Amino acid sequence: MSLRWRIMAAIVFVVLLTVLTSVGVGYYATQARLGVFVEEVGGDRATQLGRNLSRRYTDAGSWATVDAALSEAGYAYDGIPRGERSEEAEGEHSEGGQHDQVRVVIIGVDGLVVKDNLSQLPPGSMPPPLDGHREDVLDLASNRVVGHVYLDVNREFLSTESHGFLNALLFITLIGGALTVAVAIVLAVWLSKRITAPVTALTQATRAIAQGESATLPVTSSDELGTMSEAFNRMAIALETQRELRSRLINDVAHELNTPLSVIQLEARGLRDGLQTPDDASDHIIQEVDRLRGLVTDLNWLAETDRGELRLALEPGSVHELLATEVARWQPQSQAGQIELSLQVTGELPDLNLDRMRMSQTLGNIISNALRCTDAGGNIVLHAEQGGDQALVISVTDDGIGIDAADLPHVFERFYRTDQSRTRGIGGSGLGLAITRAIVEAHGGTIAVASDGPGQGATATIRLPLNH
Repeated sequence: MSLRWRIMAAIVFVVLLTVLTSVGVGYYATQARLGVFVEEVGGDRATQLGRNLSRRYTDAGSWATVDAALSEAGYAYDGIPRGERSEEAEGEHSEGGQHDQVRVVIIGVDGLVVKDNLSQLPPGSMPPPLDGHREDVLDLASNRVVGHVYLDVNREFLSTESHGFLNALLFITLIGGALTVAVAIVLAVWLSKRITAPVTALTQATRAIAQGESATLPVTSSDELGTMSEAFNRMAIALETQRELRSRLINDVAHELNTPLSVIQLEARGLRDGLQTPDDASDHIIQEVDRLRGLVTDLNWLAETDRGELRLALEPGSVHELLATEVARWQPQSQAGQIELSLQVTGELPDLNLDRMRMSQTLGNIISNALRCTDAGGNIVLHAEQGGDQALVISVTDDGIGIDAADLPHVFERFYRTDQSRTRGIGGSGLGLAITRAIVEAHGGTIAVASDGPGQGATATIRLPLNH
């Protein structure tokens, strides 16, 4: 059974059970309360009839006026026993609105029947045990009991009043319950469709993504289903981005591997064929192996950050000395590219607890990127100062090719390379800045890259807390 049918069945079952329970409880509770009410009404009528008979008996001094008292109270009928009436007579009583007659039996103080309004017991006979409401009939002049009156001996009054009302109530309640169930079915169909439609769309979109296609869900509400659709869309976009990055990674790594391997192959063949001296061939081969080792090292660093295994060996050290060392380390490469690399320090720089090796790698990645993106005659400035927010600010600014605004949000993503770096043939695997950010964040700091656009240079800024 599908989820939609399960939801519909569950809603209809709960509503139906609720309606039946409400009808049953309401019916029996009303029946019990109505029985008490009718008994009270019957008792009041019996009391009123007893008082009326007492006054009539006192005025007449006998039971001579008993028929008048019953007629006045509305309990006098035609005198024909009910079992002896013809069907035509019964029909006349029904048409007159007298469906069930209230039986009244008057017993004298001697225990004999004085009057039975339905003529089932003849006067002067010994009555059987009688039910109903009993009231004493008094001679008000002497205040003595002269007889008893039994009202509704056969409980026909209770049956007529209560069962008629309860049947009408039950009918109305069942009609209302049926309408409620019908409305519940309509709502169940609508609600189940509303719930299962996003689930069905999610299933189809998931299958499409599993097959390598892109898919998103329509967001039609702001509730949990809408939140689910939004979360899925974010995941789908992230997966698509990762798929693109993975494709770029394959291309970039293939390119990075192919170039040094081709050089190594050519140098080895030249050495074999005597076209290359051993010293020149070995120098070129060692250079390309170092390039391969650098790529493998970057991948290893990235794997460490993914596994949460990036460990820092913190120790206090001079930040100024670290920066000066980095500038000196990259000075030969900058000079070879006819690029001016300089260090500017504003004020005194405090000592910090740093992992010197990893921080050197961080600065090296940034300076290396700046050197690759800056043409001959350009300038790169490494600047450091203590910021006003209890942070050490280190920035690397170049006047190179710059970064397009569309690329700025992605420069720290793994394997991401801008179109400018590709078209200009700038090397790199796109891993350096991702590793750099992981190291800076492990030190409790932040890193950001800014640029005014292509050809306007770029600035990478690192902020490290002084209390780290």
